[in-house]
Amino acid sequence: MTNVNRIFRVCIARSLLVVSLAFMPLSVFAATPLDINTATAAQFSAVMSGVGMKKAEAIVAYREANGRFESVDQLSSVKGIGEGLLTRNKALIRVVEEATQTP
Repeated sequence: MTNVNRIFRVCIARSLLVVSLAFMPLSVFAATPLDINTATAAQFSAVMSGVGMKKAEAIVAYREANGRFESVDQLSSVKGIGEGLLTRNKALIRVVEEATQTP
């Protein structure tokens, strides 16, 4: 009976691990920072801490109205994006030079 209990506990532990990994934010797995000039609203909200869909859509709308971002700091021009939010997310986002972007 002890062997059955051990197998049961191992199965439960592995199931909990799989479930917890499934609900982790995308930013935990992001190896490359998100390019703010090509990211979608869904990508912004998934990667950036403190950015929900409304702020993410505001970022995309600002980019569409004003053109490419020249620097990450330029995001502070978007309503709702402050210095604290930028500081918290600088490691997760970047600006890729237009010539180095792949189609």
